[in-house]
This record gives sequence, C-alpha cells and structure tokens, in this order.
Amino acid sequence: MDHAVDVSDNHDARRFEITVDGRIAGFAAYRRKPGQLVFTHTQMDDEFEGQGLGGRLIREALDSARGAGTSVVPLCPFVAAFIERHPEYADLVPESTDA
Repeated sequence: MDHAVDVSDNHDARRFEITVDGRIAGFAAYRRKPGQLVFTHTQMDDEFEGQGLGGRLIREALDSARGAGTSVVPLCPFVAAFIERHPEYADLVPESTDA
C-alpha cells in the first residue's frame, strides 16, 4: 500500500516536518540566522525509522535552503552525516561558521 509522504517547513515551530498519511513521522529543527539555516536536531518517530524518511526529510530541507540561497550549518549529527554522504550538498556549508 502506498502512503502519502510530504515534507514541509513549519516556520512557526522552526522545523521541517515529514508526514506520512497526515501523521508527523519526524522533523529537523533549525534556527535561522541572516543567510543561514542552522540545523540543531533531527528526530524520527520509532515507527517510521528504517524507511528512508529521514534522508528524504533532510534532502528536501537542503533543497529548500538551496532554492532560497541560504547556507547551512549542520550542528545536528544526522544532517552533518547526510551532507558527508551526499557531497552534492557540501557547497551549502560555508568554510567557517559562527554558529
């Protein structure tokens, strides 16, 4: 059975959320700084782990940052590891940051 999966930026909660059939499956929390998106924490509900949803969440969050012309500071280890495994996103991380 196919499930409806959606990623959205919940500006009020300061996090990207991934939903499955309308239920929040996980999120990537961030802080906004001028020209930067500082990712601080990523969390997936146990029920949804191991399904590739965390990667999809981060990919879409990074694509959103790229589209907005925003650099990324990956304080969250999950986001940092994702960028390390996907070097096509390395250009979003500035050489030095003041996180």
